[in-house]
Amino acid sequence: MPSLIALALSVLLSPALFAKTQGVLAQTQVAQTQVIHAGKLLAVPGKAPLAQQTLVIKDGRITHVEAGFRPVSHYVTASEQAQLIDLSSRFVMPGLMDMHVHLQSELGPNNDRDTVKLSNEDLAMQSVFFAKKTLLAGFTTVRDLLSEPEQIYALRDGINKGWIDGPRIIAAAGVSVTGGHLDADGMAHKLLEIKSIKTRCDGPYECRKVTRKAIKYGADLIKIASTGGVLSDTNTGTGQQMTQDELKEIVDTAHSLGKKVASHAHAKAGIDAALMAGVDSIEHGSYADKGTIKLFKKTGAYLVPTLLAGATVVEMANSTDFMSPAVRAKAIRVGADMQHNFKAAYEAGVNIAFGTDSGVSRHGTNAQEAILMHQAGMSNSDILTSATVNGADLIGMGDSLGTLEVGKIADIIALEMNPLEQIEALLDVAFVMKQGKIYKQ
Repeated sequence: MPSLIALALSVLLSPALFAKTQGVLAQTQVAQTQVIHAGKLLAVPGKAPLAQQTLVIKDGRITHVEAGFRPVSHYVTASEQAQLIDLSSRFVMPGLMDMHVHLQSELGPNNDRDTVKLSNEDLAMQSVFFAKKTLLAGFTTVRDLLSEPEQIYALRDGINKGWIDGPRIIAAAGVSVTGGHLDADGMAHKLLEIKSIKTRCDGPYECRKVTRKAIKYGADLIKIASTGGVLSDTNTGTGQQMTQDELKEIVDTAHSLGKKVASHAHAKAGIDAALMAGVDSIEHGSYADKGTIKLFKKTGAYLVPTLLAGATVVEMANSTDFMSPAVRAKAIRVGADMQHNFKAAYEAGVNIAFGTDSGVSRHGTNAQEAILMHQAGMSNSDILTSATVNGADLIGMGDSLGTLEVGKIADIIALEMNPLEQIEALLDVAFVMKQGKIYKQ
């Protein structure tokens, strides 16, 4: 039976033009096969790379991974479309994943001004710009851990529909206690009323309700703050802010609706409380100790270290004057401690997923996190695993992402140098493909 499109065209167009249009339609319905010749292929991070490999992609998924440089004709007939992508002099690996970004903003001296000067529409346009920078840096999947919900969901959906160039976004909604780190602060009272987080709660039953509300309106996961934060413009410190019953209710509610929970946490008590409540990841984890590490390993939760955020706020606190005294003091203290505590967690075998807190640092510089992880003692191989396999596992997409195996989505990057030998290779991504579409080459 002819398609509805074909029937409509047959009525509207002349016979000759209709036949020509039918040919165009037929061509668009034939999936283009892409054949990549990879000089070095890290198909599964954590395993050894292979030399001179051929990857075949159809409909955005990998259909073959074979030794040697095979010709295109080996995979298609003469009537089929095909594209040869020559990466025979490059190191090819899965697209990188950043498990902690904020695509709507960047930390800087104009943040206070922008709070009142930029509209939600402006923020949406800015996030489009930052999303593309992130993608071109080789990060094909990110978790956005708190932006304006309506705007970040629209950006996520626009990217998924192909309207906008950007990484795959797993978008969080924040659930905060009144005056907590995710709530508004440091503003005039009238502005606080406008800018305060809508999903705010006090006590377990309110927290259950707003968690359900956040998921109803489109959240892929829930972000909470079990402790205070460095960039909250208050003197409330970085200690525990959410009670155990509030944390448990949020986690249980989110999990019952099939959503994961990430908890911002600096102080030990807040990290421990969030882990005992069953969160899926701890963001920052600045003051984890031996007891905390035991909880990490017992629960299997991931640590997302965000060392780049720590290094950035220390540098800004020491070289600029736009931070308030409260923020500056926290930045210098916490930022300086993050790397040491990350090293202890890594050496103890805690699950690590790559995350930068970009938005504190500049978007597009995400790979600088890998340099800091290496300086803290993490092996290059484990860094790459944290930014691919572990990220995919954390977002529940390990069956589709994180490795370059048959059946997986074709998220692929290529580098001039081997990052297993020089982790700085991640700073210069030469080729970016997401789901079979080339964005940079």
